[in-house]
Amino acid sequence: MNHICSNLSIIIACGLLCMAACQRSRQESQPAETSTKPVERPAFDADSAYAYVAAQCAFGPRVPNTEAHRRCSRYIIETLRSFCDTVYVQEFTVRAYDGTMLKAKNIIGSFNPQSDRRVFAAAHWDSRPYADHDPNPANHRTPIDGANDGASGIGVLLESARQLSLNRPQNGIDLICFDVEDYGAPQDEESGIQDDWCLGSQYWSQHPHIPGYRARFGVLLDMVGGENAVFCKEGTSDYYARDIMERVWNAAAQLGYAPVFSRKVTAPIIDDHLYINKMTRIPVIDIIEYHDGSGTGFNPKWHTLEDNLQNIDRNTLQKVGEVLLHTLRNE
Repeated sequence: MNHICSNLSIIIACGLLCMAACQRSRQESQPAETSTKPVERPAFDADSAYAYVAAQCAFGPRVPNTEAHRRCSRYIIETLRSFCDTVYVQEFTVRAYDGTMLKAKNIIGSFNPQSDRRVFAAAHWDSRPYADHDPNPANHRTPIDGANDGASGIGVLLESARQLSLNRPQNGIDLICFDVEDYGAPQDEESGIQDDWCLGSQYWSQHPHIPGYRARFGVLLDMVGGENAVFCKEGTSDYYARDIMERVWNAAAQLGYAPVFSRKVTAPIIDDHLYINKMTRIPVIDIIEYHDGSGTGFNPKWHTLEDNLQNIDRNTLQKVGEVLLHTLRNE
């Protein structure tokens, strides 16, 4: 997960921030009306999702060009193949901020691949090579487990794949596992290179797994396993895909999760969804934890050695999973 308004896309981010601020003002003066009509609660097993998160963490930090990364890729591919109709594996090589050539894989599991009526959900499966926000500076070049920042979103996707295999959708659904999201330059090092984060989603946006791929919308998951997490209406999502965000947040309210899916509009961030929105014009929102008072806006464990399995909460996985499955099934 990248930064709020980093210098990589400062002009875009500033513009989005202004838009988000205007929307925040409008929203606070005119609260959105939410239907109280109950919706069907999708089947989702938080224990199963947690087990998928744990399995990823058991490999160790999933940093590109490492054995843990290679082994985890095989695990995700095999798991998706056991549930999905078709699995696509994009193998590619990209240059990191420091010139390192990284061997990467985007992994896509598809249901009803023949359908033209498609939606997708996505998350990143690699983990940060640097604990550059750890309170101990000695840890700033140590890889992190990335239980929340990466593995939690993939855990929800894998459990969603299992549920979709048991109760098949009518529409086409793609579950996209992006690689090389978190290999940007450390906080104390200026790379001088723009767009050095989110390399897997940038690659996919330019080289989709199906030529000419189109979807009605997408939902990105990032840091969706923290205890007592709150998900706000993030500014980049609000700018590019406000109607999709309203649909998802309304569904969350109808499922009883209004306190978790806050209608507060927060600052825009640079994440995988920014590049997909810009490059493909497919509207994509980011369900990402917002933590007021952390100093970064993210979970306090973000990019620290404490982003481990002990800080993953099944209740949060459950809520996000139900909201996601309801959204994918009712496009």
